[in-house]
Amino acid sequence: MTRYSLLIILATTILLGCGKQENAESLKAKLSKLKEQQIQLNHQIKELEAQLAKVDTIANGSKYIKVKVETLTPSTFNHFFIASGKVELGNQAILSAETNGQVKTINAQKGKQVRRGEIIVSLNTSILENSIAEVNVALELATKLYEKQKNLWEQNIGTELQYLQAKNQKESLEQKLKTLKSQLDLSYIKAPFDGIVDEVYVKEGELASPGKPIAMLLNTQSIKIEADVSESLLGKIRNGDKVKVEFPSLPELSMELPVNRVGNYIDPKTRTFKFELVGQNPNGKVKPNQIALLHINDYFNPKAITVPSIVIKKDAMGNFLFIAEKTDGRYLAKKVYVKTGVSYEDRTEVVEGLEANQNVIVAGYNMVTSGVPVQLVN
Repeated sequence: MTRYSLLIILATTILLGCGKQENAESLKAKLSKLKEQQIQLNHQIKELEAQLAKVDTIANGSKYIKVKVETLTPSTFNHFFIASGKVELGNQAILSAETNGQVKTINAQKGKQVRRGEIIVSLNTSILENSIAEVNVALELATKLYEKQKNLWEQNIGTELQYLQAKNQKESLEQKLKTLKSQLDLSYIKAPFDGIVDEVYVKEGELASPGKPIAMLLNTQSIKIEADVSESLLGKIRNGDKVKVEFPSLPELSMELPVNRVGNYIDPKTRTFKFELVGQNPNGKVKPNQIALLHINDYFNPKAITVPSIVIKKDAMGNFLFIAEKTDGRYLAKKVYVKTGVSYEDRTEVVEGLEANQNVIVAGYNMVTSGVPVQLVN
């Protein structure tokens, strides 16, 4: 029997009990009052039903706040400082002549790969070659005279002066020939190392002179990178340390290069010091003067507790996050205040407040408060 039927029976009983003594107005007033009570009862019934439904759904877990957790495990944590450096090639030289002369032949054009000792530019050597030919003739005669004079001297024929003059003449011409050949060799501008001719600054027929650039030679197979960093990193960068290097203009290229040299001078204006990396240049991809980003490891902890940086919040008491703690067979969210260390990329080290094997809420943390039941999901 419904509550509506009970109310109707109750109203009917009252009406019959009153008999004919009560008039219609009195009956209407009583009926109106009963209807008001009925409305109030209906409202109370709905509230109780809603509360009961909420209790039932929490009991079976369907109203638990779903969260994802990360179980804490000590692991290696590194922090890197990023500095910018400039690329230089391992060998790079602007070649010039060591003597005056007219450019006769350009033996290696731009872009040509040359070996050490290979001639790049030849100067006109006709005058030197004529001088060498003349000295060779004179030296041949002087040598014959010297040999004859020597034989006579050994037989005690002739004077010592004649012998010494012949000897001196021969040696003088030999030295002159040696000097002329050295000058002749200077007329050939040669590659001091293996590399590529990147530029040729002269043309055939032009005059070359000491200090005037003739060609640029690059060895693209090796590079060195120099950077200036804050003195606060002094002692954290050592010879032999490996540094990760990236190139903004070559996002697909990354390499690890060793520290070759650490500067011993701190610039008093910038409070920085220099250090240098060296290494190979695969396929010559990296170009001189290119910008490089150097990832310098300035902090290392082999057993760090870290969490995603985004889960750490802050209030008047300090930094906090939420963990899922098991209590009486179910998980409850718990607010935990923590002391943080350094951060790198999307991770932050926690130095106080957390322990290994605790479950940090990493998804759904904005929906929970301390003490609410949570359901762990993958």
